[in-house]
Amino acid sequence: MRGERRGAVLVLGVLVVSAVLGGIYGPAVRATASSADELKDAVSQFTNVLAVVQQNYAVPVDTDKALYEGAIPGMLRVLDPHSTFFDPQAYALLREDQRGEYYGVGMTIAPDRVNQNETEVLAPMVGTPAFRAGLKPADVILKVDGKSTDGLTTPEVADLLKGPKGTNVTISVHREGSDAPIDFTVMRDEIPKHSVDLAFMLRPGIGYIKLSGFNETTDSEMTDALKDLDATSLDGLVLDLRGNPGGLLQEAIAVSDKFLDKNQLIVSDHGRSSPEKRYYAVSGNRGVTAPLVVMIDGGSASAAEIVTGSIQDHDRGLVVGEQSFGKGLVQSVSELSEDTGLALTIARYYTPSGRLIQRDYKDISLYDYLYNHKTPAPTEVKLTDGGRQVTGGGGITPDVVVAKPKPNDFQTDLYRHNVFYPYSNPLSVGGFATSYLGGHPDVTRSFEADDAVMADFRKYLDKVGVKYTDADITANLYWIKHMIKVEVFTWEFGLNDGYKVELENDPQVDKAVESLPQARALYENVRKIIAQRTTEDPGQ
Repeated sequence: MRGERRGAVLVLGVLVVSAVLGGIYGPAVRATASSADELKDAVSQFTNVLAVVQQNYAVPVDTDKALYEGAIPGMLRVLDPHSTFFDPQAYALLREDQRGEYYGVGMTIAPDRVNQNETEVLAPMVGTPAFRAGLKPADVILKVDGKSTDGLTTPEVADLLKGPKGTNVTISVHREGSDAPIDFTVMRDEIPKHSVDLAFMLRPGIGYIKLSGFNETTDSEMTDALKDLDATSLDGLVLDLRGNPGGLLQEAIAVSDKFLDKNQLIVSDHGRSSPEKRYYAVSGNRGVTAPLVVMIDGGSASAAEIVTGSIQDHDRGLVVGEQSFGKGLVQSVSELSEDTGLALTIARYYTPSGRLIQRDYKDISLYDYLYNHKTPAPTEVKLTDGGRQVTGGGGITPDVVVAKPKPNDFQTDLYRHNVFYPYSNPLSVGGFATSYLGGHPDVTRSFEADDAVMADFRKYLDKVGVKYTDADITANLYWIKHMIKVEVFTWEFGLNDGYKVELENDPQVDKAVESLPQARALYENVRKIIAQRTTEDPGQ
């Protein structure tokens, strides 16, 4: 049967790629008749099981689902949490992320927060066709080119929005305050998936760069950002890697290179059967010597940890925030048949001082590893270039630990009732901003949540049935006004402006700026130490 053959081919492809990668990254392995027979037997056993399931299961079997979501991921899961099989749709999205571009309208969408069967706009990306056309956060997508989205998943709606450059797509949405659907005709274009979200002057003389990922355009984007900030003349620079899940190794090396001295080690990797590879700064900082603070949190992983570890180990800058994720497995992504892909772990990453980045994943569930991880006890202690102790075996520990503020009970209740968008970053807007802006279309950049806005806010809470007291409002007044401004700016002016407002009340950012003098002293001290070592040992 066709399903059996495809199953056998895909499983065989995974096994063969695994064997080939072992040959490329590890010592030569002699093929033997017994190993070939074992592989053949394994594929035969799998095909037999699949055939029995197809013939005898109580209801018809979706072979693709059984393979893509069951057999192959299950096989990889026994290896480690990050070896991953990508079905055709997931593999296409992976390649989009790596290339840093796709063709579409340029907006982030998600299941509607109230009705999960509908799809809403989280936010149009600034400067894209969707942004220019006037689509707004919290718009609910009703139709795409006349096709109803009722019952469609968010990925299916996303597929309808994508298409060849220069073609038009008509999007019908429901917007709060509008009695009838609103139609937008948008011309599809090449949509860049920027890794540098923001680069601006946070304070006079202090630059800020928000780096959200590492794709094929990260190196050039960082070069442009540093140039725009005139980085060689800055008094300080904050590099925000919070929530950055990583990406391409070469781009992490390129970003680290922009801050380190030429020939400094950035990262190394090796595995049980793969030789050590060492990656060094090739160009060096080229005059970018301003005090540096790197911000991280539990969402900072992989390539983000490589950059952070290299900065910390060489005492180039100070690390502020929360413990990073701890993902230090080297993976090679290979394309398989049927437009699928495989990311297979072949080694582990180590920081310049020799620290292991990877957190332990044995004897815990996949869910706890991914979503409920706790700060692990360090398994090793190493020294930075300046002689400071740093720990390894569980991600990167900040030099200055600053936790994100946790919402109190009243704030949590407002999130739960969709009054505000339920995330710390302004990815979209909640119900109040959507309702308020429906009746106030002429908001300007001078907007503040004054007494009149707060009166509307109280009326909205009454309307949606949120219970509150005057004491609740008074105790949370500054936070409420700030959240209203963040979401109004996000809705009216775009994600970047909303995020800038968000940073105005960010204690981790405040601490990063406060730590810049300490970062300066750290960097100046290590430069003296290295100069002294070079003088004492000219052969270095």
